[in-house]
This record gives sequence, structure tokens and C-alpha cells, in this order.
Amino acid sequence: MIKKGRHKLTLDRQVSYQIKVLGKLDKHWPDWGGELTITFEKNDEKLSITTLTGPLDQAALLGLLRRLYSLGVPLISVLCLDFG
Repeated sequence: MIKKGRHKLTLDRQVSYQIKVLGKLDKHWPDWGGELTITFEKNDEKLSITTLTGPLDQAALLGLLRRLYSLGVPLISVLCLDFG
């Protein structure tokens, strides 16, 4: 059993995430209210990669991942940046 209060990561606390997907999303894509920043890069094979970075709680993270999935955007990685 996990004791509450020992970990900074909870279901309702926002922490910073970095989400990488294959392809180039529109720069204004997160206008649905998030504080996400979008950056673009090309990998070694010259494929476009979009990186979404910003604070999300667990519900918002799940909603974002579902939205990406429903759009058919391949997920590369999800990284929690400030878990501790």
C-alpha cells in the first residue's frame, strides 16, 4: 500500500510531462485550454516529431493521450519531468 503524502505525484496534482509523437501537429493544436508548449524536430531518419511539454494532472494526461490516439497519432514516449 502506498502512503499518501510520501510522494509528490498524485492523481489530482499537476506535474510537468513531456509527450513525443510521430508527425507534426498544428502549432495551435492544444488550444483546448492546456498550458502545453509545442516544439518540432526531425529524427535521424528525417521524420517529424512533435513534443508537447507542460503541466497536467493524471486526468488531463489520460484525456490528452486518448485524443492523440483518436486522431491516429503514433505515441513515441511519455516522460514525467518533475516526479520526486
